[in-house]
Amino acid sequence: MPETPAPDGKRPTLADVAARAGVSTALASIVMRDAKGASAATRERVLQAARDIGYRPDARARLLRSQRSRLLGVQFGLQQPFHADLVEGIYAAAEPAGYQIALSAVAAGRGEQRAVDTLLADRCEALVLLGPQAPAARLAELAGQLPVVSVARRLRSPIPGLEVVRTADDEGARQAVDHLVAIGHRDIAHIDGGRAPGAADRRRGYRTAMNRHGLGERIRVLPGGLTEEEGAAAARGLLSALPRPTAVLAFNDRCATGVLDVFLRSGVTVPGDISVVGFDDSHLARLAHIDLTTVGQDIPRLARLAVGRAVARLEGEKAAAGEDVVAPRLVVRGTTAAPR
Repeated sequence: MPETPAPDGKRPTLADVAARAGVSTALASIVMRDAKGASAATRERVLQAARDIGYRPDARARLLRSQRSRLLGVQFGLQQPFHADLVEGIYAAAEPAGYQIALSAVAAGRGEQRAVDTLLADRCEALVLLGPQAPAARLAELAGQLPVVSVARRLRSPIPGLEVVRTADDEGARQAVDHLVAIGHRDIAHIDGGRAPGAADRRRGYRTAMNRHGLGERIRVLPGGLTEEEGAAAARGLLSALPRPTAVLAFNDRCATGVLDVFLRSGVTVPGDISVVGFDDSHLARLAHIDLTTVGQDIPRLARLAVGRAVARLEGEKAAAGEDVVAPRLVVRGTTAAPR
């Protein structure tokens, strides 16, 4: 049957489906809800009618009519490629479990408080917070209201009701230093992440590895941050440093990209003059023209664990107490080589 739009040109309704299929609206509703009460032939006729006129059930309206929303609210950083990759993994894990995702971004002029308030207003049943920077007291307050999962942030002390899923950031930094030392580097600098989630662990892992290799006197930690601009500022400082390091471990892939940009503009070759390592293995690092050696976080596993903990709480299932800590892996690409 040819596709026929609704008579008034508006979005097709359930009543339009029923009229086209020659059944009552109540029977059409039974079919669209996949409930019992319709024969196989009727079910196929109604579904075909829906396809013909392009009818799509209004999922949000259906949720609002029910006692449960089955929505997982996800707070993420709009400018963080790592968060974008995590969101993709969360979608993949939530839908088979019967849950939908509501997103709320943290951006310039839009802080975490507003992002979370929006999710709560949307009747989200649980929150998945990606790299939250809110004080522990605020996280405890939220965890007292509904299930909350913090992803990619290590907490100094456990918070009752708050689930934690993170990467072993200190181990990732150690892997990066081990790799650089193995190919001959001794002067290795670390561009710090400041107070960003994971920064303290990565800084500690860098220091631990340098000391283990007998390079404690060559430890050099530079102020940095999460962004390309902060990485670029640190790189400009390195260009005038004496002695100049032969390798740099950046806080994350965005920071490393800023470093690469400054080096390129200054005629410093990578990895010929200086090797550069990032952290996250976001899609940014995998771009052919960047080809960044980086510490990979297991994004699909982090996403599955985060969704699994949220769903377990909502469904009343017992989950292991504490936190899930996922092992990182070094991904060697084209920005590291033996020093000249």
